[in-house]
Amino acid sequence: MKYGLVKKTVDLVEQFEQANINNDYPDTVSGFKRWIADHQLKSTYTDIPQWEGKDKGRSPESVISTLLVHMNRFAKSYSRAAIAGSEFSTQEDFIYLINLKAFGEMTKMDLIKKNVHEKSAGILIISRLINNGWVVQEDSTTDKRTKIIKITDKGIEVLDQQMDKIREATKIVCGDLSEPEKMQLINLLNKLNDFHIPIYNNNNNVEKLLEEATSFKTQREYSLSENEK
Repeated sequence: MKYGLVKKTVDLVEQFEQANINNDYPDTVSGFKRWIADHQLKSTYTDIPQWEGKDKGRSPESVISTLLVHMNRFAKSYSRAAIAGSEFSTQEDFIYLINLKAFGEMTKMDLIKKNVHEKSAGILIISRLINNGWVVQEDSTTDKRTKIIKITDKGIEVLDQQMDKIREATKIVCGDLSEPEKMQLINLLNKLNDFHIPIYNNNNNVEKLLEEATSFKTQREYSLSENEK
C-alpha cells in the first residue's frame, strides 16, 4: 500500500490547524473542506487588487458597492442607446416584456418582484405597457379571483424589432471578460442575489431596512456555521 497520499493529507490537515488558530472555520470536516476551497480560490489570483482610497482604509465592501452602482449606470446608458428612436420609453418597458415572453403570464406583483421594483413604480410601468397594447390583464384560468398579465402579439412584435440592439447592449456591458470570467461573475452575482432577494421580498419599511438586513445577515451566517458543524 502506498502511503504518499495519506502523508500529504495529514500534512494538509496540519496546515489547516495552523492556519485556523483564530477559528475562522469550524473544526470539522466541512470546515476543513471550506478552507481548502477558499485556499484554492485565493491561490488562483496572483494579483492583489488595488483601489482608490485603499491606502486610507477604504474597505473592499465600499469598492464593491460603488462598482455595482457604476455598472448599473453603464448598463442603463447602453440600454437607452439600444431603444433610441424606438417606441420604448424606458429600459424597464422592454425588460418587463422580455420577462413575460421568457417566463409566461404572471400576476402584477410577481412581475414587479421579478424586476426588483417598488410596487408603485412597477404599477406605472405595467399601466404604460397596457396602454400601448403590449400586454393585457386578464382573469387567471386557474383562479378567477386573480388577474394575470400576459404579453400580446403587438408586444412581441415591438420587442423583436429591438432585440438585436438589446442583445448588442448586453454584450457591451460584459466588456472584454473571457468566458470563464463571465461564469465566475455569474456565480458571484447569483450568490449576492440569493442573499438579497429574501430581504427584498419581506417588503421591509425603509426606516428599518438596514436593521432587518443586518439581522438577516447575522442569522444566515450563524445558520451556515451550525450546518458545518
